[in-house]
Amino acid sequence: HLLLFLLFVGPFNCFASYSRATELFYSLNEGLPAGVLIGSLARDLRLPAAGGQHSASLQPPLSFTLASHGLGGQYVQLDNRSGELHTSAVEIDREALCVESSGATILGGSAAVSSSSPSPESCLLLLDVLVLPQEYFRLVKVKIAIRDVNDNAPRFPVPHIRLLVPENAPVNTRLAIEHPALDPDMGTNGVQTYRLRDNYGVFTLDVEENENGERTPYLIVMGALDRETQDEYVTVILAEDGGTPPLVGSATLTIGISDINDNCPQFNDSQLNVTLYGNSSLGTHVATVHAVDMDLGSNAQITYSYSQKVPQPSRDLFHLNESTGAITLSTKVDGDTPRLHRLIILGNGPGCIPAVITVLVTIIKVMMRPPEVVPRFIANEVEGVVYLKELEPINTPVAFFTIKDPDEKYKVSCYLDGDGPFRLSPYKPYNNEYLLETTKPLDFETQQLYEISVVAWNSEGFHVKKVVKIQILDDNDNSPVFSEQLIELSIEENNVPNAFLTKLHATDADSGERGQVSYFLGPDAPSYFALDKTTGVLTVSTQLDREEKEKYRYTVKAVDSGFPPRESIATVTITVLDKNDNSPRFINKDFSFFVPENFPGFGEIGVISVTDADAGQNGWVALSVLNGSDIFVIDTGKGVLRAKVSLDREQQSSYVLWIEAVDGGDPALSSTAKITILLLDINDNPPLVLFPQSNMSYLLVLPSTLPGSPITEVYAVDKDTGMNAVIAYSIIGRRGPRPESFRIDPKTGNITLEESLMQNDYGLYRLLVKVSDHGYPEPLHSTVMVNLFVNDTVSNESYIESLLRKEPDISVEEKQPQISIEPTHKKMESASCMPTLVALSIISLGSIALVTGMGIYICLRKGNKHHRADENLEVQIPLNGRINLHMLEKKPVEISNI
Repeated sequence: HLLLFLLFVGPFNCFASYSRATELFYSLNEGLPAGVLIGSLARDLRLPAAGGQHSASLQPPLSFTLASHGLGGQYVQLDNRSGELHTSAVEIDREALCVESSGATILGGSAAVSSSSPSPESCLLLLDVLVLPQEYFRLVKVKIAIRDVNDNAPRFPVPHIRLLVPENAPVNTRLAIEHPALDPDMGTNGVQTYRLRDNYGVFTLDVEENENGERTPYLIVMGALDRETQDEYVTVILAEDGGTPPLVGSATLTIGISDINDNCPQFNDSQLNVTLYGNSSLGTHVATVHAVDMDLGSNAQITYSYSQKVPQPSRDLFHLNESTGAITLSTKVDGDTPRLHRLIILGNGPGCIPAVITVLVTIIKVMMRPPEVVPRFIANEVEGVVYLKELEPINTPVAFFTIKDPDEKYKVSCYLDGDGPFRLSPYKPYNNEYLLETTKPLDFETQQLYEISVVAWNSEGFHVKKVVKIQILDDNDNSPVFSEQLIELSIEENNVPNAFLTKLHATDADSGERGQVSYFLGPDAPSYFALDKTTGVLTVSTQLDREEKEKYRYTVKAVDSGFPPRESIATVTITVLDKNDNSPRFINKDFSFFVPENFPGFGEIGVISVTDADAGQNGWVALSVLNGSDIFVIDTGKGVLRAKVSLDREQQSSYVLWIEAVDGGDPALSSTAKITILLLDINDNPPLVLFPQSNMSYLLVLPSTLPGSPITEVYAVDKDTGMNAVIAYSIIGRRGPRPESFRIDPKTGNITLEESLMQNDYGLYRLLVKVSDHGYPEPLHSTVMVNLFVNDTVSNESYIESLLRKEPDISVEEKQPQISIEPTHKKMESASCMPTLVALSIISLGSIALVTGMGIYICLRKGNKHHRADENLEVQIPLNGRINLHMLEKKPVEISNI
């Protein structure tokens, strides 16, 4: 039965286990570094944590495993024990993983990257995670949404965009810009707005968004256009996204104004009067009419024709060239020919009302044949027009003219009529030959066309005129000329890339291709400056940093298209204007100053050096003390740190200050530095005697005390440090029955018994101890009185106290205490010989004084025999001088009995 039960329940158990599939959803920004926590699977699945309510021995540990390490798994790291999901070292780039609006999926086993759900803008990283052991087994579907950040600037697909607008475009005409900017970012981080850097007052931009969310910029005409006034506008179009801060991309936008036929032909004059001699030969040039149309190309083509009002005889007599407007004599003038002809000529343009000019031709009847002027051109001549290059030298021959009288009856002379650098002179040795030549250099830019006449007249006063048109051909003899030789510009630092600087302009007086100017950067220009060859727009492709370089100076060239080409050079100077983008900078982050204590108030402790790379007000730095301002002040201008009061090392040995430097920018930038002030000790504290506590205390010394035994000690401390606190002890005054019986250790202050005490050594001993430090330059000291009472017992304590209250007469021994670790034997011998040498000197110099002194001493002993008991307690010795104990002690001590 049990077997049947297991067979029946087993399949349902499996089904239940595999059906426990869970879905978790997380989101994070793209571009995060490795180790950023995405989520905890154990916590979010509410699985029991290790070390929780159940003992580890009762449940196996949880295990989390990626079902397959595919392409998506390389972006995450899964902790197998804790179930925490972190970013890996492979950075997530949303634009590389998720193709915009494509719904594409990059598969990798059980992991994938998808942008198809849950929304059109989502980019999901899909992972399958297995949770073990069997008790908690489940398949977890983890979806990680990759949020977009604004890490891409808008970018136009082409750097130069050209747009044509008809000159008759009405206001509010909209033209789509076919190359909108692209931004891989999504949503508000994508392209949001467009604007023009210079709209010239006649253009603006609008943005239209289609159903797919694509934004297209439209150029809107806001004013009247006239190609004949300005045929081109060059500006910069800027695309800006909606990120924080927004990023900007740019391209050069050239708006060309296309021509329409809005101008008609016009004659400069309404009537032209011409005289023609009746004996003129066929083909004689009568006149030329010329009309002007301001349009271009086919819109400016002009044809000439006679009005219907011109009678047919006049049409037959005078031929009109419909292309050039030249009128020539087409038939012979005879006696029946009318003497006045009114020729109405029309200048016809496409779609225009014809322009009208009237040519009045008066025919003069001639009874004799006029002189003949026969030209023979040396220079190139086409249809009566002579062509000369402007660089031709002086005295260049133009033509020969033969002057003659057909009837050979009259003398004929000739002269040159008209303005210009030409002369007509007889050509020797011939009588009727004349040479026309130049007298000055020709300049196309000054005058392009000359019209002169060779006039011949005979002795009867009859004149004949031969008109010669001389067209000057342009040569590349002019270099381009910049409007400014020194172009001074300025731009704020931290500019946007491809920022517009200026538009260069150079003119060339030559015509045609020879006058077309191209622009180039000089060899000294940095690589991050760009100059448009055609438009002359100067841009900078990178951000400029004033602190790195404030001034740029380089050359630009304007080159024409002649052969050989000619060029001119201008100098560009760019000043990078400062922005407050640099915080004040201390030369050190930590300053340390060593100052002797008791340093006078407002004395200079040290100088805090700080700099700011910005200029002007942005570089002005003000210093202030953030903490301890009640003690320390700082000079803002010089950075000098001072203390308001004198500093005592014993109260505080060091100070830590924080100094803030704030510049003058708006908004202001600041930085801080740590200042450590260490006070150096000076010897301003004498040793302080802690034991004995009073000059009135005393100690009982038993006579049975062995030599070398410690009796008591003098203990003192010094608040100073170093050598200023090294203390030495010495006995500078003694009084008692045998005061040399006691010795003090100069280092420890321990007082020991040097010799065995005898019966005669009973009594009160008073030792004046000097406690001195090793300070520099002058050691300081204190004194204390050590009282020792040698006796078996203290039977009369009040009597001892009365002796202590008396002012003792003690001679002071001015000996410096010597501190040495191991005193040598020789020094001890030298010290012990000093009293003997002094005694011998005294005996040899005054033996009489010695005998007298001994007599006095005996007398005194006999006279005071009844005080013998007192003398055992207090023995007087001869004094070399008296000492004031109150003067020796630097500090008062408390009086107490031991």
